[in-house]
This record gives sequence, C-alpha cells and structure tokens, in this order.
Amino acid sequence: MSEIKVAVIGLGIIGSTWAQHYASDNHLVASWNRTPKPQLDLKQTDLAGCAAAAQYLQLCLYDADSVRDVLKQLLPHLNARHVVIQSSTIDGESAREFADMVQATGARYLEAPFTGSKPAAEQRQTVFFLGGDASLVAEVEPLLATVSNKRFHIGEPQQATAIKLAMNLQIASLSQALCEGITLARGAEISDDCFFDVLRANVAWSGLAELKEPKLREADYSPQFSVKNLHKDMRLAKKTAKRELPQLERTLQTLAATEAAGHSKEDFISMIRLLED
Repeated sequence: MSEIKVAVIGLGIIGSTWAQHYASDNHLVASWNRTPKPQLDLKQTDLAGCAAAAQYLQLCLYDADSVRDVLKQLLPHLNARHVVIQSSTIDGESAREFADMVQATGARYLEAPFTGSKPAAEQRQTVFFLGGDASLVAEVEPLLATVSNKRFHIGEPQQATAIKLAMNLQIASLSQALCEGITLARGAEISDDCFFDVLRANVAWSGLAELKEPKLREADYSPQFSVKNLHKDMRLAKKTAKRELPQLERTLQTLAATEAAGHSKEDFISMIRLLED
C-alpha cells in the first residue's frame, strides 16, 4: 500500500488527525488548509501542489459552500488520474453538483461522509458512508481502511449524505435525552455515580452515553464535535427530509438556543447548560 498517495484538504480537528495517520503510514504526500497551520508537520502546500503530488484528494471542510469554493480552485488541476474523496457533511443536491463538476474534468468522485468525532478519529475508528460506483469504492477501500474501522457502501452520493444526516439526528436526539435525564436525576439529589451505574444496566445505554459520560461528570465542554457543526448538520437534515420531523424541530431549537447563549464552539453536550441555567 505504500504506493497510495493522498492529499488531505482541510486540516481541522478531523482532517489533521487523518493526515497524521496517513503520514505515519507513508501515504500522505501533501495537505492544505485555508489558513496555513505551521505547527502541523503535514507537507502543506497549495491546491495545485496537492493535485500534482497526489492521486487521491480527500476533502474535509466545513460545509457545501467551502467545498464549492475549494473545488473551483482545484478543478483546473484535475485530470483522469485523480479521485476526489468528499468527506465534508453536505446535502444531496450539492453532492450531485460536485460529482458532476469533478467528473467533467475526467477525474472520479466519491462521496464519503463519516461518523465519529475526535476520539474516534484518533483511534482510527471512523465510520465512512460511501456514495459512488462500486468499483471506485473497492479501489478507495484500502486507503480509507487505514483511518477507519467500517466502510458502508450506501449507494449514490445523495444517499451517502442522507444516511450521514440521519445518523447525526440520532446523536443529537440521544444527547438531548441524556442531558435531560441526568438533570432530572441531579434535581432529585441522585449522584452521577448512581445515574450512570443504573443507565449502564438499562436498555437506553448507548455509545453516545459512554462517550459523553466523562464530559458530563466533569463539565468538560472542550470540543470533540461542536455545537455549531451539529447545528449546521441538523439544518441540512431539515432540508433533506421530505416531511416534518418533530424531534428534528425540537433539536434545532435546542441547538439554536445553545449557540445563542454563546456556546457555539463548545462540544455539543454543552446543550446541558440551557437546563442548568
């Protein structure tokens, strides 16, 4: 696998972590970020340099607008040898647009949103949802396997974006219930030790509860995945849904209120602050 050459475009919390893994496995040949990050030794260059050095170009950006802006700069440097792996969370219409833009250059396009926040990325436990041709999925699998523990071929690019948003709706809803449950228990003077011991024996125990237990116990709101990002994803989920989803509407209200209270850059579990206030 040493011949696989990848450039990571977007060096935020997740993108920089993937880039570090690719570098340790001798796959990273270039990286780029809108604002250079000299503290990261990740072979940073410009977008033209990324395309010149790498066959695989993995995008990990904020939203569809940022992907569109980067692709417009990148397209003149693409040709038939390139594969664009689009891992930003976007909507289905944008995914189709970007696939057409990339394929018009002769390059190939794979939609590859993911689930798993900073701890999962650090442990190579990311889960990818892949949208595109089955032969391309098979080709890219060995590369993505180095930074993930599961890859699901969902279907078309639009379907990959939809399953990602559906999963983030689960995360947001479970988080709201977890915050309300522990607030109820604390109000009855039940200790956090007791609450989590009982929850672990209950059918409601989840991977989300396991991940956020330490943060709730310690009131640690440092971001694994921010309120701002989850709120953005839930707006995309509303755009994607073909009918009104009551839980989604409630979640949007909570995330909007958490942002308005000044917690946009904190971990999304900081939605508990609204209940404490």
